[in-house]
Amino acid sequence: MNVNDTTSAAVLDRLRRRPADERSILFTGATIVTMDPDLGVLHNADLHVEGDTITAVGPDLDAGDAVVVDATGTVLTPGFVDTHRHAWETQLRRIMPDVDDLGAYVMTTLAGHATVYRPEDMYVGTKLAALTAIDSGITTMLDFSHNSRTPEHSDAAVEALLDTGIRGVHASMGPHFGDWDKQWPGDLTRLRERYFNSDDQLLTLRLAALATDEIAGPALAYGPELARVARDLGIGVSVDAVFGASSSEAVLCWAEDGILGPDVTLVHATGLTPKAWKAMGETGTTVALAPTSDAQIGLETAIPAVDEALSAGIRPGLSIDVEVALVSDMFTQMRTLHAIQRMRAVNAAHGTDRQPARITTHDVLDFATLQGARTNGLAAVTGSLTPGKKADLLVVRAEDLNNMPLNDPIGTVVLGSDARNISAVLVGGEPRKWNGHVLDVDLTALRREVHASREYVLNTPAA
Repeated sequence: MNVNDTTSAAVLDRLRRRPADERSILFTGATIVTMDPDLGVLHNADLHVEGDTITAVGPDLDAGDAVVVDATGTVLTPGFVDTHRHAWETQLRRIMPDVDDLGAYVMTTLAGHATVYRPEDMYVGTKLAALTAIDSGITTMLDFSHNSRTPEHSDAAVEALLDTGIRGVHASMGPHFGDWDKQWPGDLTRLRERYFNSDDQLLTLRLAALATDEIAGPALAYGPELARVARDLGIGVSVDAVFGASSSEAVLCWAEDGILGPDVTLVHATGLTPKAWKAMGETGTTVALAPTSDAQIGLETAIPAVDEALSAGIRPGLSIDVEVALVSDMFTQMRTLHAIQRMRAVNAAHGTDRQPARITTHDVLDFATLQGARTNGLAAVTGSLTPGKKADLLVVRAEDLNNMPLNDPIGTVVLGSDARNISAVLVGGEPRKWNGHVLDVDLTALRREVHASREYVLNTPAA
């Protein structure tokens, strides 16, 4: 690897001298993990970006007037896609690392700290989450923003996504507890008109809801009325807290009502019945798994439902969930799911003549990229390094101490790498991390904002 050229400051300077829509970048000499089923893995290959779009992938591409980035010794992959994260909570990171169960999380965070959040706290938490996502290679993040107490709270969350340059999905929901304006879901119309009035932008809008009325009452529970709101607005739906028997019954009701489908994502999907999975598979409903959340918090069976999803013909996306108790990166989600599923598969076959049905590193990278994009309704936009898609990509150093020598590129990304190995992150062709550093962030000012918000939230009595 030519460390003096690959994602160097000089290259970045040449890139930024050109207007974004006139920019041309050619990455050369890389191992390219496209995650496109037709393109596969390309060795010693090039990738061309024009403006915000990938225009070509292959060997010996013509550089033309492109800024050439020598990517020898690196692996290029699609950016990771987070399908569900409660970003507003981020200044409360790890306040309860050994949380006992869902109830403890709900009462501490949603019934307690959430009730005192101001719009500026929404902004700071969401901004910190998005910048952390970019740093660890997540180029698309669905923010399940379920603390929209006023229109200003929603605006702050959306503007934080805008200001970081991430490909963001704002999934809006009213809060579980405490006083709020009851503006949701009606305020979705205003949000769409103000922030989401173009199909060719980084941000998209979804409606967020809960599976049942057990936690926060019927107003937040998905059903025909909320489905009608989403349909009238032409937006997708993300449904959280999909667990166990009551959610299984709800799924069957949604199927009967005709409100399941590819534009609906069920989050967790833990401990569901075979009938519920059958209905989900038959309707093309998408699933967002949260491997560390299910296992660490102990949601329902505490086992991420990857086998159940695959048996129903659903290839799931992956998600981070809550940083009050969990990690913030996609590498951990992939490794956790890979280890748990393979443990279960071997355990189930132990002492028999059956061969364990193991998932692979390719599977979990597919879940973290292409399937995550499909789950978020963005499969035509991102998730693979396919010509015509937006240039959301990672440059991963394969010759760093913890990765060399490069033998299997997918294994290196999934099992060997972490945020320190990500030399560059592009979102829509725009460099957001370069030479190992997130760009355009005043870390001192951000740290001051985060600490001030944390102190306010933790020291203000619940409303």
